[in-house]
Amino acid sequence: MAAIKAINSKAEVARAQAALAVNICAARGLQDVLRTNLGPKGTMKMLVSGAGDVKLTKDGNVLLHEMQIQHPTASLIAKVATAQDDITGDGTTSNVLIIGELLKQADLYISEGLHPRIIAEGFEIAKIKALEVLEQVKIKKEMKREILLDVARTSLQTKVHPQLADVLTEAVVDSVLAIRRPNYPIDLFMVEIMEMKHKSETDTKLIKGLVLDHGARHPDMKKRVDDAFILACNVSLEYEKTEVSSGFFYKTAEEKEKLVKAERKFIEDRVQKIIDLKDKVCAQSNKGFVVINQKGIDPFSLDALAKHGILALRRAKRRNMERLSLACGGVAVNSVEDLSVDCLGHAGLVYECTLGEEKYTFIEDCINPRSVTLLVKGPNKHTLTQIKDAVRDGLHAIKNAIEDGCVVPGAGAVEVAIAEALATYKHTIQGRARLGVQAFADALLIIPKVLAQNSGYDLQETLVKVQAEHSDSKQPVGIDLNTEQGLLTFGGAWPSHCALSLSCFMECGILVLRSGIRSLSPARQIPNHWTTREVPEYMCFKSSRLDEIT
Repeated sequence: MAAIKAINSKAEVARAQAALAVNICAARGLQDVLRTNLGPKGTMKMLVSGAGDVKLTKDGNVLLHEMQIQHPTASLIAKVATAQDDITGDGTTSNVLIIGELLKQADLYISEGLHPRIIAEGFEIAKIKALEVLEQVKIKKEMKREILLDVARTSLQTKVHPQLADVLTEAVVDSVLAIRRPNYPIDLFMVEIMEMKHKSETDTKLIKGLVLDHGARHPDMKKRVDDAFILACNVSLEYEKTEVSSGFFYKTAEEKEKLVKAERKFIEDRVQKIIDLKDKVCAQSNKGFVVINQKGIDPFSLDALAKHGILALRRAKRRNMERLSLACGGVAVNSVEDLSVDCLGHAGLVYECTLGEEKYTFIEDCINPRSVTLLVKGPNKHTLTQIKDAVRDGLHAIKNAIEDGCVVPGAGAVEVAIAEALATYKHTIQGRARLGVQAFADALLIIPKVLAQNSGYDLQETLVKVQAEHSDSKQPVGIDLNTEQGLLTFGGAWPSHCALSLSCFMECGILVLRSGIRSLSPARQIPNHWTTREVPEYMCFKSSRLDEIT
């Protein structure tokens, strides 16, 4: 303490019990902010910034990123939760709830004189047993489309309303299955999320191809091409300045005209080679021809291409050019000298859509695309942002399920099963460490409790029913949020990445318990009288107001 005073004479120091009380209070404060988010029946948070910007979210990861947390313990918990979301794409709210409940249960025993290190040892023992039970509970299945639909629906219904979740579920599953390749890891970057402020959110759909945010630049070009060959190229079809300092010198107008014609002929020869390739592949059929160029195309070249029925798009983005070859097949060329039939891709339909002043080009019906586009539609920016966050979580859930090859029961069934197993296992533990095991088991039950509470059920009655049903049937039993009985034999599914979740919140909870000394400024002291509706003083939100809406 003397050393801290020497460094900062104005510091207020909390040691031992006082420091632990501050840490536990911080964890419980963060827990109460997020607990109403959990589950399909959880409330949404409306964040209003000082500038008046409104953001609606039900995602714990988004909420934690919007909060500028000052307390070090609360910040540690938030970083653990968001780190899990970065890896697995889900489980942020559950992570925060269980960490807070672990410390709450530990506080009950600490107040009776039990040393925090004893509880931490019990937590370590319980963690090992919990992971063993998790391995027993998980169900290995062949990841067919029906199973993946259950996995995606379980994740998405906690983020958006059920009608939208049903629409997004099929789109998310089909997008991952489209880019999935045997013996290769799934690359979610091959699923491009394109947003369009148009119609309603239920019009969101999967495009098995590509959507470009620009259109053709010539009025005579076709707006729709069926059964089209796709040529992706990075060739300049316009005048360009030389890369070195050079110039043309002439004495008469005739010499100038010759120089202009020679330069024009250089571009026209390139265009003619593209036209010759089109005539070659489309001569015996009614197929269309589309050119997508990463560089520019001047008006004269556009006119020549339009006269031969070629749809040409210029200055395409590099990321779109990379996806184009994966979606349509073919090879992107850098020179017209290399043009051949093998360089061409294929799309069943290419058409242009105008929305206000924006133009979009849809490239659809590609055969076996290795890159697809999720077209997110919505009436306003809030809806688009909410759907994009939900889709990201759904994509990660599907990816984890495919890679793990197994699922585990949802709706709190895993937590109930582990808690009952730990309640039996604690009798084999010698000494006071068994109290830590019991605290761990009680803490896991926060998930079914909050699910029941957010659904309007009596949490004690629902929990007793679930535990009784599990004891009688020896089968995973969760909470059915749509019936008054509040019981559900296994129907939903979660990816087995909750094993990572167990490890994450365990290490964080033990670290907080073992914290000894803390330097506090007066502004960071924790009030003892705050309620679940109040925002604690140690949390500083970027948003000026935090409201809950159902």
